Amino acid sequence: MITLLFRGLMYVISAGLGLIVADALLDGFQIQWDKWWGFVICILIFAIVQSVLAPWVSKIADRYAPVLMGGIGIFSTLIALVIVVLLPIGGLRIVDLTGWLLGSVIVWLITALGSVLLPLIFLKRRVEAKDSRRR
Repeated sequence: MITLLFRGLMYVISAGLGLIVADALLDGFQIQWDKWWGFVICILIFAIVQSVLAPWVSKIADRYAPVLMGGIGIFSTLIALVIVVLLPIGGLRIVDLTGWLLGSVIVWLITALGSVLLPLIFLKRRVEAKDSRRR
């Protein structure tokens, strides 16, 4: 149970980092910092929707269009962004085609890297802390 919560927390953090990086790099991808609570809700909803959509979209693509299997992560990220932007909570706006396309790629890439690297960083620190206590 703790492992599942840890992985979920790492995914939420990496999703937040992905959204922030896309905001920093793209003019058409805008986090509404004055509605910070909306952005926090956007991160949580994005992470949940992305986690649910990825296996579902993968299953559909495997059945009907196996050629698309490589782009499943980016496609499910785009769908999750559409859902989050359409919610009336505020916090995130995407206003142009570049924001939608490059934003999806950036968020997908940062989230994928964060999902792999963040647990390694935290686990390394934990192991080092245990080693230092033993000495």
